[in-house]
Amino acid sequence: MSRITLRVNRRSYDLDCAASTMLVDALRDQLRLTGTHVGCDTSQCGACTVLVDGRSIKSCTMLAAEAVGVEITTIEGVADGERLHPMQTAFIEQHGLQCGFCTPGMVLSSIDLCSRTARPSEHEVRNWLEGNLCRCTGYHNIVKAVMAGAEGTQKASKP
Repeated sequence: MSRITLRVNRRSYDLDCAASTMLVDALRDQLRLTGTHVGCDTSQCGACTVLVDGRSIKSCTMLAAEAVGVEITTIEGVADGERLHPMQTAFIEQHGLQCGFCTPGMVLSSIDLCSRTARPSEHEVRNWLEGNLCRCTGYHNIVKAVMAGAEGTQKASKP
């Protein structure tokens, strides 16, 4: 076991981790941030997506020790207090979720997309979300949610 410090959702945490501990397991099992889901353990589904220095990554592909020195954002750290992030609001308003299992990964991946492309096209959204699987709902409402969330993000960032 090694002692590592992770910066998650703007707070620092000291953890004891085996060298083989995956980031997803450290987040869920040690920090109890269970919005990061384990869906496949093979980086196929995207349910474990988090932001690392603002970029979406599948946390089942990263060792916890590799995350030392970076800022990790989970779905629990996206809202501003009680005020949801515009992307979270858009997923609710556009009915872009059903069971919610894939939703945290979808939301975080979509936030990354919108940080790179302010107003992504439907094609860009569909292409970007290829690595995030949903088994409950059709992707039509998810795509609508991402596009609405992009608009909300742009409005929220203007002074």
